[in-house]
Order: sequence, then C-alpha cells, then structure tokens
Amino acid sequence: MNTAQLYIKMKMMEEVAATQVAWILLYVQEGIAEAWKDNLLDELAKGELEVESAEQLFAKIRNNFGEISEEERKIEQLRTIEQGGRTYDKYVQEFKKVTKGSSYEGRPLIEEFKRGLNRAIRRKLAKAEEPPTTIGEWQERVVRLDRNQRQRRVCWRGMWHAQGEMHNQEGEDHIGEKGDK
Repeated sequence: MNTAQLYIKMKMMEEVAATQVAWILLYVQEGIAEAWKDNLLDELAKGELEVESAEQLFAKIRNNFGEISEEERKIEQLRTIEQGGRTYDKYVQEFKKVTKGSSYEGRPLIEEFKRGLNRAIRRKLAKAEEPPTTIGEWQERVVRLDRNQRQRRVCWRGMWHAQGEMHNQEGEDHIGEKGDK
C-alpha cells in the first residue's frame, strides 16, 4: 500500500480522484481482498457509497484489512495458491516464490503444496509405493511426472502423425494401382 501511495503522489497527482481510485483497485486482487473489492464496486455502482479520494480509499482498505505484514501476505498467498491450468513446473516455481518469507516449513508446508495441486497428480503421488516425505521430494516428483507426461504426449503425437502419413501413402499407392489397371 505504501508503494501505491507513493506512486500516486509522484506520478498521478494531476489525475482526477476517480482515476486514482480506479488505478488502486486494479491492484486489489486475490482472496478476500478481491471479494472486498467486488463488494465495494457494487456499492459504488448502486450509489450506496462514495469514495472521493485515493486517501479515502486507502483509509477504507486499512479499516478492513489493517496493516498487513509481508509474512501475513505471504501466508495468505500460500494458503490460496493453486495449480489450476499451469504446468506443474510453473506451479512449483510460483509456490517456492510464495513460500519465501511465509515462515511455513515441514508438514504444514507440504500440506499447502499438496492442497494446491490438481487432484489427479495429488492422488497419483499419494498412492505411490514410496510417497514423497519432504517438500523437496514432492516438488521434484511433481516436476518429473509433468515432464514425463509431456514427453509421452509428444511421442504419441509423433506416432499418430507417422501412422497418418503411412495410411496416406498406402492409400495413394493403392489408388494409383487401380488407376493403372
């Protein structure tokens, strides 16, 4: 929030309050903050609430969330991060980034990592003969499985392509033979 306040003072002083407020709200994202922003926007649209300045909006943010420490912010990110449509590799890297400064370690860290994984991979690893026991093992196995799956897909595509080429050539040869007779 300090960064946003500084930016507005240095770069957006000439802008009207509505533009400043809109710019600030662009950066209110993820988790509870995003739900709060959606409610605020609804109230503004219905005329139930007015925000006349950037400072007034900052005050509302402080009232609702207080001053959030870096550690609290990291913990919130850690508790809400999910793989979704990302590759496992990307999820692992983003998880590592969020982990730094969160104070999570050991079993709680592993559980948050597993919670964020897509269900299929989580089940696959939990059913493994020797399931991973450390965060490093979980991350390594997830990345390895992802790479293996991607390599298999490439191989299958190559086989399908090759089979399609063979069928096309056989069909052309066969047609050519009939045409010659």
